Amino acid sequence: MFLTYVETVTKELVSWMRGHESSVFSISVHASGRYAITTSSDTAQLWDLDTFQRKRKLNIRQSVGIQKVFFLPLSNTILSCFKDNSIFAWECDTLFCKYQLPAPPESSSIIYKVFAVTRDGRILAAGGKSNHLHLWCLEATQLFRIIQMPTKVRAIRQLEFLPDSFDAGSNQVLGVLSQDGIMRFVNIQSCKLLFEIGCLDEGISSSVISPHGRYIASVMENGSLNIYSVQALTQEINKPPPPLVKVIEDLPKNVPQSSDVKMKIASGRVLRPARCRERKTQARIVKQDLTGHLENKENELPDGLNKKRLQILLKGYGEYPTKYRMFIWRSLLQLPENHTAFSNLLDKGTHMAFLNLQKIYPIKSRKLLRVLQRTLSALAHWSSIFSDTPFLPLLAFPFVKLFQNNQLICFEVVATLIINWCQHWFEYFPNPPINILSMIENVLAFCDKELLQHFIDHDITSQLYAWPLLETVFSEVLTREEWLKLFDNVFSNQPSFLLMTVVAYNTCSRAPLLNCTLKDDFLYFFHHRNNLDINVVIREAYHLMETTPADIHPDSMLDAFVALTKGQYPVFNQYPKFIVDFQTRERERIRNDELDYLRERQTLENMQAEVNQQRLEDEAWYQKQEELRKAEEAKREMLLQEEEKMVQQRERLAAVKRELKMKEIQLQDAARRHFLKLQQAQRELELRRLDDEIERKVQMRDREIATTARELEMRQLELESQKRLYEKNLTRNLGAFAKEFREDADAYRQKVDFEEHMFHKLIETDQTQSRNAQKLIEENLAKAEQVCLNTDWRIHALHKQKCDDLQRNEGYQEVTTLLRRNRRKEVELLNAMVEEEAKKWKEADEKEFHLRSEKKASALSDASRNWFLKQELGAALEHAERPVSKEAWLQREQAASGSLPRTSQLTDISEVNPSTRVSLRRSTAEWNGMEENLLKKVRNLRQRLTAQAQNRQLSRSLLVT
Repeated sequence: MFLTYVETVTKELVSWMRGHESSVFSISVHASGRYAITTSSDTAQLWDLDTFQRKRKLNIRQSVGIQKVFFLPLSNTILSCFKDNSIFAWECDTLFCKYQLPAPPESSSIIYKVFAVTRDGRILAAGGKSNHLHLWCLEATQLFRIIQMPTKVRAIRQLEFLPDSFDAGSNQVLGVLSQDGIMRFVNIQSCKLLFEIGCLDEGISSSVISPHGRYIASVMENGSLNIYSVQALTQEINKPPPPLVKVIEDLPKNVPQSSDVKMKIASGRVLRPARCRERKTQARIVKQDLTGHLENKENELPDGLNKKRLQILLKGYGEYPTKYRMFIWRSLLQLPENHTAFSNLLDKGTHMAFLNLQKIYPIKSRKLLRVLQRTLSALAHWSSIFSDTPFLPLLAFPFVKLFQNNQLICFEVVATLIINWCQHWFEYFPNPPINILSMIENVLAFCDKELLQHFIDHDITSQLYAWPLLETVFSEVLTREEWLKLFDNVFSNQPSFLLMTVVAYNTCSRAPLLNCTLKDDFLYFFHHRNNLDINVVIREAYHLMETTPADIHPDSMLDAFVALTKGQYPVFNQYPKFIVDFQTRERERIRNDELDYLRERQTLENMQAEVNQQRLEDEAWYQKQEELRKAEEAKREMLLQEEEKMVQQRERLAAVKRELKMKEIQLQDAARRHFLKLQQAQRELELRRLDDEIERKVQMRDREIATTARELEMRQLELESQKRLYEKNLTRNLGAFAKEFREDADAYRQKVDFEEHMFHKLIETDQTQSRNAQKLIEENLAKAEQVCLNTDWRIHALHKQKCDDLQRNEGYQEVTTLLRRNRRKEVELLNAMVEEEAKKWKEADEKEFHLRSEKKASALSDASRNWFLKQELGAALEHAERPVSKEAWLQREQAASGSLPRTSQLTDISEVNPSTRVSLRRSTAEWNGMEENLLKKVRNLRQRLTAQAQNRQLSRSLLVT
């Protein structure tokens, strides 16, 4: 197994580290970003991220596995937890064992699986397959509390402390993710359940809390990602601390014993934790009250630090502790850690001004060069002045080397340094800051006039004895430890302290400087390390800060410290913009000219290369031709000699060939005679085999012919039986039709007898007449379709060929087309008849109204009513036999209903206009003729299909034969 170190911005592989034989399940990085610990089940390894080399390796017995190995926050302590519940603390630098936690009590012993440490590294929470939590005090190395979770919790999968803005790193709220997918947040002091996230239906797989404790990101078991706002979940988190003034009360009677470390958490409604009234807590609060009124709010720093206290600590020890230095610097500079804004600057890529940085500043470490290039590019994208600042790489390099594993902190430290300690440096750009150098010269004139006069006598200006120290921030003249100690004091004081340090460095080095007389000696002195105690320089700088008069003190001309803003970085425009723009335009013009020159130069070089290549090819060709000519002459001589040898060999071979030819002729004669005998015997054998096969095939053919004849006879019998069955079915259908016709005639006679009853029934069923007619039509159509389907099924069962189906479909379509055409003609004919009938009825009404008298009104009315009933019954029968369209039916109904009072003079249907009767007879004859034609076409189609099927069957039987 090996680990890969990938750059997150460019996605490039930086390094890969081998050493683990099993899979790595945890990685812990030191707060400085220099070291990392990787842990597998059998070993843990400590890596140096600057060189990507393994520093140490922890091997254990196979019977005892490793649970987790990690760094404690803000310290150099490594905590190793094993599967036998043993926990050891190691020093990171020396790997010396600092302490071992004692074994937990047997009554609540659990196998530790998960761990969590507070931000100040004082409390360790451990849990496992149990509902108990163990809280260890790492300073006292003892178990000070056992928390019992609710009974629903059977195992603990993850522990996370919730950061608070007011607890100075001593986190009091612990998040416990149990086996049911619910994460419960409890107060480890009051043991109260504050709130919980997740549910049984939507469980949590793992959770991560933001550094400031404002949000909780949870990966759910269904694959979704939920983000919770802590402020919305409860008001107990991130609330201001209680008032500092407290009243000490007497001890209650029932004071809990210190030995009682086991507490139980009750499940249910989330309650606000009660304030603790123990004597120990009250004493701590009173102590804060005694010292709190002496501190100024302006000196309060993030993470619970105080600037005045840090300055007192710094003056006492001369420097900050190494393992806390980076944390203190970040607090002093109040770095906002704007990840989004910094990522936007990095996304813009490498700036054009730093593409060839390795040529100007060659650095051996490729990683360090890449980090320096990105930091400078981010600064250039932040403000355009930094793309033209020549001393910016020298200024940023020591911070890049120090924070190379945390580029965001490196950028913000350099930006804060430029905004505060580099004030007014760019007002005379591109020249050095004359105003700043003048301040340094004024202070030097005040404290050491002799040294200043020595500089003046030898033409040494502040650009030589002060500016090299400022632009490199003393990185060239100090060692790493001295430089860190110096900047502990620089970052802890006002921006003018850096200028005072330059003056102090010169005054403390006055003895060697007074001995220098050459300019090169001065130049060498301020660009190389010297034998100088940095503590003396720092003390002298503090002395100058206190004794320098106010009129020349840099504090009067420099602004106070201003931290970077959160969210977005401030605008930096403290420089002559027109000079920068002019230089940018000139640089762009020079770059374009250089690109044109390089393009032309490349073209000329390509042409020259082509000419040289052609010349070399020509020379090689001539040389090759000469070598070929010489080789050809040598080969020609060799060929002449070989030809003579060949002539002699051919003569010897000719004699040998003659002998061999004679022997070959003899052998061929013997082989030919033997082959002829063998071939004759083979042909005789083949003839006998062919005779046998012909006889067998003749017998098979006779058997097949007999079988085919029997099959044809059986098929003929089947066809005859099917024909008789079809005729029988047809006769049965004709008999049924005749029976139905007789029944209809009987019904008609009954209707004539019961004329009055039929009239009332006709009135009642007038509305349903159309539906009955339609139903009758559908039944007749269904019968016709059933007949067609039966016929089709018989044809399909006999033949089952696709071609027959296609032909039958064509025949059906032709019949359907004829039916549609006949139907249209029938509708037109009926419409014409209705119109003619209406006209005639109108004429008859007009004529008969004046001819008939009122005496015959009643008789004529009875005759008209009888005729109307006969007409309706005749229309119903006609419609049942030959249905008409819905429109013709409605027209006939309207004509019939409207003609009842008008046709009262007609006594019989014979009195209808003769022309109308002729047209009716003609239409009836045409309809009968069309029906006969249609039936003939159907018969012809069936005969043709039957003939085709018989022909196909006959052809198939012939093929089989």
